[in-house]
Amino acid sequence: MKTYIIYIIGVALLMVGCATKDVKEKAVADQLAERLQALQQKGYMMGHQDDPFYGITWSGIDDPQKPETGRSDVKETVGDYPAVMGFDLGGIEMDDAKNLDSVPFSRIHDELIAHHERGGIVTVSWHPRNPVTTIPHGGTAGQKFPEGSAWDVSDSTVVASVLPGGSHFEVFQKWIQKVGDFLLTLKDKDGKPVPVIFRPWHENNGSWFWWGQKWCSDSEFHALWCLLQDGLNSRGLSNLLWSYSPNLDGQWTEERFLARYPGNERVTLIGEDAYQWGTEEDFVKQLNADLTFLSDFAKKNGKLLAMTECGLKNMTDSTWWTRVLKPQMDKYPISYFMLWRNYKEEYFGPSPELPCADDFKKLYEAKNVLFLKDIKDKE
Repeated sequence: MKTYIIYIIGVALLMVGCATKDVKEKAVADQLAERLQALQQKGYMMGHQDDPFYGITWSGIDDPQKPETGRSDVKETVGDYPAVMGFDLGGIEMDDAKNLDSVPFSRIHDELIAHHERGGIVTVSWHPRNPVTTIPHGGTAGQKFPEGSAWDVSDSTVVASVLPGGSHFEVFQKWIQKVGDFLLTLKDKDGKPVPVIFRPWHENNGSWFWWGQKWCSDSEFHALWCLLQDGLNSRGLSNLLWSYSPNLDGQWTEERFLARYPGNERVTLIGEDAYQWGTEEDFVKQLNADLTFLSDFAKKNGKLLAMTECGLKNMTDSTWWTRVLKPQMDKYPISYFMLWRNYKEEYFGPSPELPCADDFKKLYEAKNVLFLKDIKDKE
């Protein structure tokens, strides 16, 4: 009897130890979710992709020997950094020194940590190359070919090929490992993992990426999501807050949305990438339809909601932010909106040189639009 009791106590202690370990592993992502929920009570955060690397009139990545640091079009317009900064890992799978937008991964590493250290929030996407057209059957991840970007949809079997039993399964496993290797290096000055909003396979309801609607079945997309998520989770990357972010649709129904939704146990934040590519009227109509549906869905399922990408290309309307975008966002419980990057030929954010700078300053002054100063030490 004594032996049995000792055995039961031992099992109980082991279970407590496992539970403690699980709580510890989940703490970073859970703390980020709690922080996002708390900040949402104050308003919604402003975000910008690639904010510290280049702007409309400058580049901090052209000379790797003398990188220009500390600059930001947002900061130079309003005197403050965005609350959220976005970074992309496209190219990490190929052992490239720079990502698909020519940003050195060493800079991404450093700037991502720097923004976290100054109190900001970071989000990471991944535009992996097309493994079928980049790496022929039997090839290795070190081989490179001119074709094969994430936008290469010349082969309709890509998703199937990277799933178990597929011709490129082993190659893609190595790619996932390389993403994990990089993410594992994201530690703060105390050696703790940096919390990251991780946003893979975005805009999947479109068909411009090899993981898009036309190129895989719903079950194949689910399997692709789980393959990546389980692969990264197996590395102990429990600091990742997973975001499911389709593209602006305008006609969501629960049946259509659930067809590719990975499931509540696999998603913490529901996002939407929403650009005004057509008329203002169409954009406003579609955005309101989507955010009405998504906010209801998020509330019913206990999820955060964000506009994970948005913008008007080259800011052809100098009042767009406060006249068009903000009135729509004000209606819904979103966590943040992220403007896409500022590049010479294609930009979506502010710059002191642009006519839209004054309107962006009005956005900055709005009490419910949060920049870095508004979220520092506000957990």
